[in-house]
Amino acid sequence: MNGIRIAMWSGPRNLSTAMMRSFENRHDTVVADEPFYAHYLYKTEIDHPGKEEIIASQSTDWAEVADMCTGEIPDSKPIWYQKQMAQHNLEGCDLSWIKGVTNCFLIRDPKQVIASYGKRFPVENERLLGFEQQSELLKRVEDATGETPPILDAKDILINPGMMLKKLCNRIGIEFSERMLNWPAGKRDSDGMWAPYWYNRVEESTGFNPYLEKEVYLDDELIPMYTRCVEHYNLLFKKRINNE
Repeated sequence: MNGIRIAMWSGPRNLSTAMMRSFENRHDTVVADEPFYAHYLYKTEIDHPGKEEIIASQSTDWAEVADMCTGEIPDSKPIWYQKQMAQHNLEGCDLSWIKGVTNCFLIRDPKQVIASYGKRFPVENERLLGFEQQSELLKRVEDATGETPPILDAKDILINPGMMLKKLCNRIGIEFSERMLNWPAGKRDSDGMWAPYWYNRVEESTGFNPYLEKEVYLDDELIPMYTRCVEHYNLLFKKRINNE
């Protein structure tokens, strides 16, 4: 099979949809929006907005979706960018398929993620946020390849998107395109059925918003969860592509 299949492993509330917009605006790229989301909702029964629509819109068969992610690239494009959510990897799911893709990681300060996620849903446990799963995936990729895959921090991207995207493209062996820095506002046919519930701000955007430092305070009961998440985050952060 020709072409490159990029699996960008993120967590919720983490610039993931803007990154998908960035890659989709390239002439040579097709994107997939959270292909395992229906499986995740079907298995966990978590009550997300539009749950039944989402389950009806995608396959809930893990193996079938995995085969799709490693199969032929749609529209005969040379690059397939897959927005993958680490929290969708449930215990017991076969992850051997990731050997067939170029794995990358998108991370964000857990304090920011917990605060943002908590505005939508109760933060009941850290597995909802994907940090632990990202850490598990990183070890799996490093063990299989002997190399650390590209890791980007959302803050670094917002501070200097051009430089960080150039570094990412260089690492994965594709040409950088200036088209990745700006895109038309609006909806996309490639967006998942959940877009009306989550993508309002992204639909209004035409590029990466400038970074703004936000002071975040977590309730005392969330501090133990934050502490556990930050251990995994720091593991990836120290291996990230730097912003210098």
